[in-house]
Amino acid sequence: MTLAETFQPVLDKRLPAALLAAFLLQTAGALFWAGSAAERISTLERTLDRDQAAIERVSVLETQIASIKQTLDRIEGKLDRKQN
Repeated sequence: MTLAETFQPVLDKRLPAALLAAFLLQTAGALFWAGSAAERISTLERTLDRDQAAIERVSVLETQIASIKQTLDRIEGKLDRKQN
C-alpha cells in the first residue's frame, strides 16, 4: 500500500487537499520558528554566561581597588604626620 493510497480516502471524504497543504505548511512554519527561537535562546544564554564572568571580574577588581585606596589613604596619613 502506497502513501497515496493511504491518504486518498481521507482526502476524498474528510479533508480537501488545500486544507491538508495549509496544515502541513503551518506545521513546517511552526517547527522552523521553534528551531530559530531555540537558537536565539541558546545564543542569549552563551552571551549571558560571558557577561556574568565579566561582571564577576569587575566585582573582584572593585574590591581590590577599595583595598588599594585604603592602603593609599593610610600611607598618605603617615606621610602627613611625618611632615608636621
